[in-house]
Amino acid sequence: MLCRLASQSGLRNDIKLIVPLSCLASRQKHTLPDLPYDYGALQPHISAEIMQLHHSKHHAAYVNNLNIAEEKYKEALAKGDVTAQVSLQPALKFNGGGHVNHSIFWTNLSPNGGGEPTGELMEAIKRDFGSFGSFKEKLTAVSVGVQGSGWGWLGFNKENGRLQIAACSNQDPLQGTTGLTPLLGIDVWEHAYYLQYKNVRPDYLKAIWNVINWENVSSRYSACKK
Repeated sequence: MLCRLASQSGLRNDIKLIVPLSCLASRQKHTLPDLPYDYGALQPHISAEIMQLHHSKHHAAYVNNLNIAEEKYKEALAKGDVTAQVSLQPALKFNGGGHVNHSIFWTNLSPNGGGEPTGELMEAIKRDFGSFGSFKEKLTAVSVGVQGSGWGWLGFNKENGRLQIAACSNQDPLQGTTGLTPLLGIDVWEHAYYLQYKNVRPDYLKAIWNVINWENVSSRYSACKK
């Protein structure tokens, strides 16, 4: 396990959910990663207003609250206060998962995205789902079907070398929840789409395929295979 939730350079390998708590004394604070594009770059599919609020408010809140929770945990650990340590686990999980998930999500999107993947990733999609169209339909359905808030994911199963689709509730991270390595995440919390698509989540899911960064997803898949 690592001494931090992740490096601040992009969360490659997409981290364990909770840091080894013996490392908290020397850890650096988590920071909000910069977006690799402007807030308005994904328009008209995702509005600049949504992106600004989503990144600078929602993701920033997860980062801030994660740092607070880790600091409190360090204090509880120093005091030997087991009750406080246990009570802080939900905050560590929720805010840590929010930081992990969003740090992946931003890189999964691109103003030059959309279309279909190529190379090994496309071959794997056809192998495991029959066709790209079938994969897209299934991930869309799983994401639309998330009850309340959560995420739809394309993940890599290291045990069998296959791609799998999964859903996670709230900010539960894919790897910590299912063991799958995250390749592509779709945020279906209302803050990701409500200002533009209201309560019509399927319209948001239809639009987001136009900005999927297949180069990033392919890079993640290649890293899993090494």
